[in-house]
Amino acid sequence: MLLEVRDLQVEFRTRDGVAKAVNGVDYAVGAGETLAVLGESGSGKSVTAQAVMGILDMPPGRITGGEILFKGQDLLKLKEDERRKVRGSGMAMIFQDALSSLNPVLSVGDQLSEMFTVHRGMSRKDGRARAVELMDRVRIPAAKERVGQYPHQFSGGMRQRIMIAMAMALEPSLIIADEPTTALDVTVQAQVMDLLAELRRELDMGLILITHDLGVVADVADKIAVMYAGRIVEQAPVHEIYQKPAHPYTKGLLASIPRLDQKGRELYAIKGLPPNLMHIPPGCAFNPRCPMAQDICRTEVPPLFEVGADRQSACFFWKETLDG
Repeated sequence: MLLEVRDLQVEFRTRDGVAKAVNGVDYAVGAGETLAVLGESGSGKSVTAQAVMGILDMPPGRITGGEILFKGQDLLKLKEDERRKVRGSGMAMIFQDALSSLNPVLSVGDQLSEMFTVHRGMSRKDGRARAVELMDRVRIPAAKERVGQYPHQFSGGMRQRIMIAMAMALEPSLIIADEPTTALDVTVQAQVMDLLAELRRELDMGLILITHDLGVVADVADKIAVMYAGRIVEQAPVHEIYQKPAHPYTKGLLASIPRLDQKGRELYAIKGLPPNLMHIPPGCAFNPRCPMAQDICRTEVPPLFEVGADRQSACFFWKETLDG
């Protein structure tokens, strides 16, 4: 297995108290495989990814437990200089806001070539040539002419392609894409997702795709992990999630997707709000919003039940959810 996250726990200490952002997350992704991590804002998706990458702000963040195994090595036991060597060459991250992630006063060519001059010891000329190759690879038109341009001179979709080029520059084994299609129109979203899928196949790399949009990952992901209040509440192969969800939260997310056959009807929304991470409800964190909640849900935290081959659900009533 390329990456294994085991019982990861992350908290943030603030003036108002301790926010438990990640509460025992377990997931794994292999070479050539795409794992989609889904959930509402505040569910812990991005914090988990930052912990994996080693870019979590500490303080106020603090990893309080768990393991992050990359090619069998626990990254949490590495010194910072050793961890830095893993970033870029071993794993890389694509951030959701390309404009704020790119340096506005450096040309895209300088930012891309820096990957090769710093990590590979290339000359500036050779690094620039590789930057053009990368821009061609992610299908940016007239790359040779545009390599000297600045981020603001590119459209949102082109900037996201530049971010993808930077992430794959050193051909890492794993790429984490944190909502890479946010604020892009539907056509550009599809192009970006197709590009990521193509590069994953070409390089046989693992891909973790973080998103809140189930519609984006339907044709790309191999398996899905659904997060709520810092925990994974369901994991399954992608087609099984869409056919029959085994957790009420996943069922609610699927029902919230706009559909052509429901034109004119009111769009379904999960009632209530995500919990305050400083005051997570006792029992199942989803119980205040769950239409199936019963007394046991308000007092006991459900484990991840094995509900099928390579499939788990953190719901005491997963059978009823599957049958419903």
